[in-house]
Amino acid sequence: MSDDGIRLLGPDGKRVAHPTYSGDADPGELRALYRDMALARRLDTEGVTLQRQGELALWPSLLGQEAAQVGSVRALREGDRVFPSYREHAVALARGVDPLALFRLFRGVDHGAWDPDAHDVHLYTLVIGSQTLHATGYAHGLTKDGSDAAVIAYFGDGATSQGDVAEAFNFAAVYDAPIVFFCQNNQFAISEPNERQTRVPLHQRAQGFGFPGVRVDGNDVLAVRAVTRAALEHVRSGAGPFLIEAYTYRMGAHTTSDDPTRYRDAAEVERWRAKDPLLRLDRLLRAEHAADDAFFAEVEAEGEALAARIREGVRGMPAPRAEELFDHVYAEENSLVERERAEFAAYQAAFEEV
Repeated sequence: MSDDGIRLLGPDGKRVAHPTYSGDADPGELRALYRDMALARRLDTEGVTLQRQGELALWPSLLGQEAAQVGSVRALREGDRVFPSYREHAVALARGVDPLALFRLFRGVDHGAWDPDAHDVHLYTLVIGSQTLHATGYAHGLTKDGSDAAVIAYFGDGATSQGDVAEAFNFAAVYDAPIVFFCQNNQFAISEPNERQTRVPLHQRAQGFGFPGVRVDGNDVLAVRAVTRAALEHVRSGAGPFLIEAYTYRMGAHTTSDDPTRYRDAAEVERWRAKDPLLRLDRLLRAEHAADDAFFAEVEAEGEALAARIREGVRGMPAPRAEELFDHVYAEENSLVERERAEFAAYQAAFEEV
């Protein structure tokens, strides 16, 4: 195992043998994994560009974390539930969520525009770490329903400093909840590096709560998929939760409001650029003659078409009516909210009369 964790595919594109995990994947599966990562990266690039053009209020980039997200989501079964934070664009895309639904949130059009039940993907959660509690409760409910489905909860290294995550770990362990806690350790909680957050590797925290944890090379899509599959089988068996620390690197800014040059040096970024998850799978595909130039050109063209649809869709999104503020406060009609809605409407109408 490398310092980056369990590895099945090196940065040079060569396979690495492991005594426990197998990187078995036929050529079609390898191409599908590459396509997922490439489309997610193109979506992400478009998100950054649109924010810089003033079309989005904010955009959290996933650049560099494509393998961690694609490898894990492709290990799930139909019916397994995903609880994301706010950077899991590749996960949402792979589960069939309309990408424009993601962009509606960051344009400020609504708070989330997809049906969680239709894709088994919960809405994005911007409150750091709180989704781990939501996910744990959902997983506990699955055991009461007699379901064999599992849950995966995504969060970053910074979220492990939140009490919500510790509470979720403890509850899940005590009640043997079928949940995989998936930490994308991109090494910076905004500007705070790992050494300012923890004294031990993050995956070792699971030991204190009584369940297993492992570190995997988060830039190795084959290793991430293999480890996540094993973790999911563990939690399905009734053995309790499992923590995966996907050791990766955030190549871009925390969000488009951040300037990473203020807290990390260019040499470090270049070292991680050499570990690019797409580049290493590209090398494997070519070395094993599993893909040719025509395939890569096709994926690139598909990415450009996706970006064009996103651009057109985002720019054409109508501004929400101000009254929509009151629409989803409660699931059912509430007299107080309705009174406030009427008062707001009267206030707005007063300007029209002037």
